[in-house]
Amino acid sequence: MIELTDTDSAGIAAELVRARIRAGSPAMGMVMTLIIVVDEDEAEEAMHVARQAAHEHPARVLGVILGDGRGTGVVNAQVGTGSGWSGETALIRLKGEVVKHPESVVLPLLLPDSPVAVWWPNDPPADPAADPLGRLSQRRITDAAGATRARSTVLQTQCARYVRGNTDLAWTRITPWRALLAAALDQQHLKVTAASVEAERVSPSADLLVAWLADRLGVEVSRRSSGGPGITEVVMETAEGPIRITRSDGRLATFSSPDRPDRPIALKRRELPALLAEELRRLDEDDVYAATARYLTRQADTKTAKTSTKAPRKTASRKKARR
Repeated sequence: MIELTDTDSAGIAAELVRARIRAGSPAMGMVMTLIIVVDEDEAEEAMHVARQAAHEHPARVLGVILGDGRGTGVVNAQVGTGSGWSGETALIRLKGEVVKHPESVVLPLLLPDSPVAVWWPNDPPADPAADPLGRLSQRRITDAAGATRARSTVLQTQCARYVRGNTDLAWTRITPWRALLAAALDQQHLKVTAASVEAERVSPSADLLVAWLADRLGVEVSRRSSGGPGITEVVMETAEGPIRITRSDGRLATFSSPDRPDRPIALKRRELPALLAEELRRLDEDDVYAATARYLTRQADTKTAKTSTKAPRKTASRKKARR
């Protein structure tokens, strides 16, 4: 890694070319640009995750650390290739006035004629598509589970601001659950009358799974809390008996269905590199996630409306009591 102090986009681009020549390969076969917007404390871990995901998707990875926005603009960077990277990497630290315009530094560094993805490992912007860096990308990846506070609220905000190209790793985490539940109904054509999801008290993935089941099955889906890890059980009720998937250890699940013996199923909780790699495989719109996000938003709006209509009645009752 080469340290660049008080540099600019041209200096970073020139160093990337020199690093490529030192590696003996003027063409690295990169298929996209991945931008990571991350805090200083989380930068090392985020870049490590991106390096593992880049084995499947060779990319120019640009880590962007937004520092203090006061004072004169300063751009520092670490640039290099190799060391386990399948493409090129630059960790860019912005300070001062340039923090308000990070796209001015990043835009000249994007690979030409190739897709751009942005990943916020921790606290995402309220509207990723309107973010200065989000506007540069075709794919915007957030992670409600990585938020430092109010993870359920973060997920609701992301769903409310959904546009084509947005996704959240909370949705990616339930891909195996959705595949198993869909396969169960393909194998036994049973009518589901109700369902329930059991998970940790705060689990954005469980909230999305509840919304997906309710939207797809058109039934009431209850949510119960457990000690985890993650989602621990999903039950779909039918007239013939329940279809149940139980996972208490985060690795191995037990699948139960009417008139069939219980059987173990591998259902390991996946690590971040695998989740990120899955989302980078597709750059078109995920129609199912879009429908689930809209459903979750409608449910939240309905709940808010009911709460607001009850508030005047409580006020009136208080006034009556005072009289």
